[in-house]
Amino acid sequence: MEKARDFILKIFKLLMRPEMRILPGQLAFFLVMTIIPLVAMIATLTAALSISTETVRLAISQSVPTEIASIINSIITGDGINFNIIVFYFSAFLLASNGTYSMINTSNEIYKVEPRNMISRRVKAIVMTFIMVALFLFLLLVPVFGSTLFDIIKELTGSGTVIMIMQKVLQILKYPIILLILFISIKLMYVIAPDQEIPTKTTNKGAIFTTIGWVLATEIFAFYVETFATYDIFYGSISNILILLLWVYLLSYIFVLGMVINASTYKEEL
Repeated sequence: MEKARDFILKIFKLLMRPEMRILPGQLAFFLVMTIIPLVAMIATLTAALSISTETVRLAISQSVPTEIASIINSIITGDGINFNIIVFYFSAFLLASNGTYSMINTSNEIYKVEPRNMISRRVKAIVMTFIMVALFLFLLLVPVFGSTLFDIIKELTGSGTVIMIMQKVLQILKYPIILLILFISIKLMYVIAPDQEIPTKTTNKGAIFTTIGWVLATEIFAFYVETFATYDIFYGSISNILILLLWVYLLSYIFVLGMVINASTYKEEL
């Protein structure tokens, strides 16, 4: 009980830090700029893997608030890959790396470390963008691979009982696996981001906080938007964009707060 109280008091103290008023907004801006090319690239990759556009749309609709899903789904085209698409998405990938580049700058500010040269930071930002793409692809492909696996097993065994048991097991394990992959991805970005070697164990608290915080914040925000919010009355057709901005800012705030928790843990262990 005392540890929980100390942790809550620590969080409130961290919330008062000056960087918490500036860095989440900066990070959110670049992440919003990242979303369009990132989703477009994922749509192209899933099309290359012969995954239907409708499957991708459904997965997105089940993962984020309805208004945000409508914006993201409008980006998805499902076009195949050709030379023009490759050139376009190469430049789009560089643009998408601005979001992770901002994460690097944010972590350097929080850890109070001297930034490395711009080229090394840009290369690291591209690596972190690959991690983000891989994470999103995994979250989208889990239900697809699950269905494909069931079809293969059904053809091999011809047993509906086996399929039913495996479906129940998948339903039980799917969300823990997704949470684990999300935690590992966030932890990896926390470790990579600063231009200084950070012990991985000092990022555990922040990664756990951010993983749980993202899931809870998305669910609560979706409930709030669908039940109470009436942004369309004041903002009309741009209300969905405003909701997207608020959602990304909320996730960015939690991400930066998790990074501040890690930095605090790191300094305590020095």
